[in-house]
This record gives sequence, structure tokens and C-alpha cells, in this order.
Amino acid sequence: MAKTLKSLLVVASIIIIAVLLACGAGQNSVEIYGLPSLVVFAALAFAVQWVVFIPSYWFQTEHYYDLTGSATYVLVVVSAALAGQLVTAMDPRGLLVSVLVVVWAARLGLFLFRRVKRAGKDGRFDHIKPYWPRFLVVWTLQGLWVFVTLLAALVVLSAETGKPLGVFGLLGVTVWLVGFAIEVIADRQKSAFNAVPENQGRFVNVGLWRWSRHPNYFGEIVLWCGIAIIAMPVLQGWQWLAMISPVFVAVLLTKISGVPLLEKRADDKWGADADYQQYKAGTSVLIPLPPGRASR
Repeated sequence: MAKTLKSLLVVASIIIIAVLLACGAGQNSVEIYGLPSLVVFAALAFAVQWVVFIPSYWFQTEHYYDLTGSATYVLVVVSAALAGQLVTAMDPRGLLVSVLVVVWAARLGLFLFRRVKRAGKDGRFDHIKPYWPRFLVVWTLQGLWVFVTLLAALVVLSAETGKPLGVFGLLGVTVWLVGFAIEVIADRQKSAFNAVPENQGRFVNVGLWRWSRHPNYFGEIVLWCGIAIIAMPVLQGWQWLAMISPVFVAVLLTKISGVPLLEKRADDKWGADADYQQYKAGTSVLIPLPPGRASR
């Protein structure tokens, strides 16, 4: 009972954080049925997770977790674009961030869905999905992840007035393209490595993975920095809270759900392997650096 209550308090805390961010960053933005538009988009992000959580818990499957997250990115950003279009004509900045988010989410969602289908399961959920309160927490966290990550893009799409793309638009697109390319290349290199029968059970240390132990995460952080740069010219007052977006992605991937979990799993699997110890000692955790010259 105590664990259930604790999990529900976590869910409530997550919702409160999202509402506070939505109300703050949503200033000077369009309203939907009298509510700040960002509050509506936050509610949509959570609602999608909770709807899919029900059958996922019932059938004890995590196969649609990542796909649902990616689909939520697309649904929320398209809804924001359509809502903004009803109030003011969408400017090039809004169209640009919409396209970039949809391209990223569609690519990553399909990639992760195919990967979990091939693997048969996602080990992150083995000790979580049997208990509905804990399983509900991770689905709710995904709703927060979607909303906070999209915050800069949503401020652009819900702004009452637009501004020319200018140098920030060009710089942001360039940064996004670099990050997107790194993420895609890293994912493909790892998939190609794992597809070779002789590599089964081995750690990947080729291509970008020779320069970084988590190059895909580095690429994701960089591309969201690109979105934030594109958004900067339209931010004013409390809307600058939207700059939490790339910081949130970086903290989540490097301190909470990404790097720490994978590093622990790798240590458990290959910790006694001398080759792995040499790889780990000479390869950067996140930022790609020349092999052998990286700091742990």
C-alpha cells in the first residue's frame, strides 16, 4: 500500500511540474477554450500515455512504449500547429520546427519499435511492468518527457506573432542536422554490428562508437539544442522557461534513464572483459573524442 501511494504521489508531482511549466512558458501564447494552449498540449501528452498504459499493463507488454512516445511527439506538435493555424497563419519558424520534430520522431519511433520487436522485450521494464503503480509512473514520465522536450517548439507554434527565421533559424537548423546525422549514423552502425552473427554478445566499438560510448544520445541532445536555438527569437518573459528543453534532455539521458542504466548493464555484462575495460578507459562517455584521448 505504501509503495502504491508513493508511486501515485510521484505521478501527481509529475503532473504539477508539467502544469507549472505550461502556465509559465505559455504566457503570451494563444488560448484554447480559455486555457493556455501549453496546458492543453501537456494534457494531451499525458492522456495518450495513460490510454496506451491500460492495455500495456493488461497484456504485460512494453512493446509499444517507445512507439507511443514518438507518436505523441507527432500528435502534440501537429495539434499545436493546427491550433496555431486557426488563430494566426503559421510562420516559417513554426513550419520548420514542426517538420524537424516530425522527421525525428517518425524515424526514431519506427527504429525503436523494430528493435524491441526483434529483441522480444525491453529489459528496462522486467521488474516494473508487473506492478501497475510503478508501470504507471514510467508512462507518466514519458508524458513529461514529451512535453518538456517539446516546450521550445510548442512556444514557437503557440506564439501570437512570428518573426523572420534569420540567423538563429539557419544556425538552429545546422545544429539540428548535425545532431540528427550523428544519431542516425550511430543507430545504423550499432544495428549493422549486431546483425553480424560473430558479434552476438559483444559490445559495439566501431564507427562513432569508437569515439563515444553513447553517440546516439549525444546526437539527440544536440538536435534538441538546435530546436531551442530556432525558438530563441520569439521568446519573451517567462517563455524563456522553454530553454529548459535541451537541458532536460541532457540531464535525463546522462543522469537518469539513459547513460547510467546502459553503463550499469554493460558493466554487469562485460565488466570482467579486458577488452571492454580498455575500451571504456579510452572512449568518451558521451561527447565524441579521438579514441585513447578521452576522459572518463
